[in-house]
Amino acid sequence: MVEDKNQPPQPNQINIELSEEIAEGIYSNLAMIAHSNSEFVIDFIRLMPGVPKAKVKSRIVITPEHAKRLLAALKDNISKYEATFGPIKQTNDVPQFPMNFGGTMGEA
Repeated sequence: MVEDKNQPPQPNQINIELSEEIAEGIYSNLAMIAHSNSEFVIDFIRLMPGVPKAKVKSRIVITPEHAKRLLAALKDNISKYEATFGPIKQTNDVPQFPMNFGGTMGEA
């Protein structure tokens, strides 16, 4: 639903702002999760082929309750995705670090 910016938000409705920079997103192909009794920390990492060093591109800190809501939302969205596009293929192989994605190493 797209809101008219000239109209005030309705009761029980949140006005969410998304800047252009954030809307572009950040590519991540690895996530690491840690937790304490009061929070979950999710680090989104970009791992490049053949490079032994990876950078955390974004860190999200959420409460345990929100982590459980995120899990439910991901399950729901994966079900909808698979209903439309078919099952997501997944291997049982544990990634080896550094990953080279099966390609050859290039030289500059």
